[in-house]
Amino acid sequence: MSTATPTDWHVRPAPRTAEDWIARAAAVAAVLATDAAARDRAGAAPHEEVRLLKDSGLVTLLGPVEHGGGGQNWITAYRVIREIAKADGSLGQLLGYHYLWNWAARLVGTREQWEHVEAEAARNRWFFGGAVNPRDRNVVVTEDGDDLVFTGRKSFSTGSRISDVTVLEGVLEGTDQHVFAIVPSDSAGLTFHDDWDNIGQRLTESGSVTIDGVRTPWSSAAGYVGKEFRPRVYNTLNVPTIQLVFVSFYLGIAAGALETAATYTRTRTRSWLHGGHDRAVDEPYVVDTYGDLTAKLWAVEALADAVAAEGQKLHDDPDAVTEQARGDFEVRVAAVKARATDAALEIASRVFEVTGARSTTTAEGLDRFWRNIRTHTLHDPVAYKRREVGRWVLEGELPEPTWYS
Repeated sequence: MSTATPTDWHVRPAPRTAEDWIARAAAVAAVLATDAAARDRAGAAPHEEVRLLKDSGLVTLLGPVEHGGGGQNWITAYRVIREIAKADGSLGQLLGYHYLWNWAARLVGTREQWEHVEAEAARNRWFFGGAVNPRDRNVVVTEDGDDLVFTGRKSFSTGSRISDVTVLEGVLEGTDQHVFAIVPSDSAGLTFHDDWDNIGQRLTESGSVTIDGVRTPWSSAAGYVGKEFRPRVYNTLNVPTIQLVFVSFYLGIAAGALETAATYTRTRTRSWLHGGHDRAVDEPYVVDTYGDLTAKLWAVEALADAVAAEGQKLHDDPDAVTEQARGDFEVRVAAVKARATDAALEIASRVFEVTGARSTTTAEGLDRFWRNIRTHTLHDPVAYKRREVGRWVLEGELPEPTWYS
């Protein structure tokens, strides 16, 4: 992958406003798009691509300005994820998860903990991975004096081999208390397995990980003071926040599919020999399909932007988050997650109807958009998102905070 010269990004003016950061993301996406199909076929670990995210400063977007971060909020982060995902769905997911794990210290940690993590992450341009699959409950955390020792295995660890630090999660032995801690990704006892072999999101480094006696100080256990966890309602915003990350790269992938297909239609698709038109762009069914799919995408993007703004109000005043506010927000997130899933799957599938048979070649790689969407939208059943909305409408029922709601 060509990323211009190693110093090129450093000599550009640093982004300052949200619009500047979104423009920076679009510039990075333009680089990623040049060989996205070839990289998808190769399936190699995206070391160079993550270096690009670092060199461009995108990894520091949510970090404090005084330590070299972008000082931006989640509204901007979701838009940046969308831009990157237009070019490469895997990189969009990686960046989105990075933002989530970078923010996780603020979500559950004490002020002292998250201020330290955010400063170090911004200064060193850390790239975060996470071994936090809630379906795997076999990671046990034991005490050894002033240390905690994590032991077990996780089926998925997105970011794994290309990350600088990894968020670990396990259950404290003899309790039902979950413990989160950030450790260097090259920690002794942490073994990432190269076993992610799925049809989509091939470059996300989401393989399994063995955690064999990984040690970290008790003081690094997020949100614990004197070995006791101090909960607050804000801690439960992890699910709606990550679900909006999902929405962001779903919409980005869908937009990328539409843009790629439209370029192909303009330049290479042939009109039907019995249709009476010289150009494919004049075929009524082609025009109608692009209009229909674009309108659906724009509608979900507008809803996603509105829900992101609602969520930012909660992030702006964490101590004021109530169970009611959290529940109402999760319902809105569930609604946009359902709509984004349906729209993205439809767009990524139907673009073939307006590009033609020759667009299905492996070299074109147009199928990667559908494969990426189909793979990740199976993360959790979308029917349960619609259920959350339906129960709220009919009974005023708020979703119970779980790992998936």
